[in-house]
Amino acid sequence: MADEKPRDIQERTFDFGVRVVKLLNRLPRTLSGAEIGRQVLRSGTSIGANMDEAQGAESKRDFIHKTSTAYKEARETYFWLGLIDAAILPSDKDVLALRKECDEIIRILHAILRKSRASQHA
Repeated sequence: MADEKPRDIQERTFDFGVRVVKLLNRLPRTLSGAEIGRQVLRSGTSIGANMDEAQGAESKRDFIHKTSTAYKEARETYFWLGLIDAAILPSDKDVLALRKECDEIIRILHAILRKSRASQHA
């Protein structure tokens, strides 16, 4: 494991989206499960989509914009996963693991944005 190469952010956000979809299939078929599920489906899967778009950005400014959108979606996803943990599937190991991964993705995206903005002004 120590020799394992760190995963690329595109791969990581895609895998995160897959895990979100699988979790949502386990939510109860209640009003709150459906509504919160829709919200987390949109935000959780758009992180990877926006990072994919950032890879094809036409300029540094465009890259920053798309990465910033992914960052905002990741923060929103973290919120919705918190609601799922608090009110729908308390202490569920998959929810807790997704929240942890989401937090790490937020930190990575923040670092990418910080470096990209700094190099844009250099």
